[in-house]
Amino acid sequence: MRIDVLTLFPGMFAGPMDESIIHRARKNGLLDIRIHNLRDYTHDRHKTVDDRPFGGGPGMLLKPEPIFEALDHLASEDSRVILVSPTGKVFNQAMARELAQCSNLFFISGSYEGVDERVREALVDDELSIGDFVLTNGALPVMVIIDAITRLLPGALGDDSSSQDESFSQGLLEYPQYTRPAEFRGMRVPEVLLSGHHAEIAKWRKEQALRRTHERRPDLLLPSMKANDRANEECEDL
Repeated sequence: MRIDVLTLFPGMFAGPMDESIIHRARKNGLLDIRIHNLRDYTHDRHKTVDDRPFGGGPGMLLKPEPIFEALDHLASEDSRVILVSPTGKVFNQAMARELAQCSNLFFISGSYEGVDERVREALVDDELSIGDFVLTNGALPVMVIIDAITRLLPGALGDDSSSQDESFSQGLLEYPQYTRPAEFRGMRVPEVLLSGHHAEIAKWRKEQALRRTHERRPDLLLPSMKANDRANEECEDL
């Protein structure tokens, strides 16, 4: 997979993109990340990328010209262009799985008060946010999304089954996990995990995942509950 990132702050990507699983995926040829400085696509001596919004208001907007020119030079027909901004859909694991199937992702990292609306209208395929809070710019959200996608690339984790039981992979939070010692400061590992009975362990893990999700993120259970309610109503109508 190739990932292009258009940003005003390329230096922010130097550390996180060169460590851990992302570093290994790049080293093994699974991932090609290219960071592009938006100012390289300006033509005035001040390398201006922003201006005041028409109609007034606080802050500055990213101008359309350098963004359009950058994509003219860098994007291809296979590029899926993603604008990262607070007004986008909230990114989740299902989206990560979908994006992991793409050959080229092109991220536009928002800054200041956002981008000229013509960028959204003419260039952007998806607009994503990582949550309902405000950050200084889009660099950190882009890195978060790249990390989530990289974990799903075949071979990135070494053991591809590692990503299957993680939180959100099955629509639930992950069940509790334990390692040695079996007893620590009076706290014991649940006996079922020491039993060697794989069916009972699987049952316990599913129950714990459901319980944890119900207690901490009941919103994750609502879609499946609504689907079940609709199915029951359809059966009653037959």
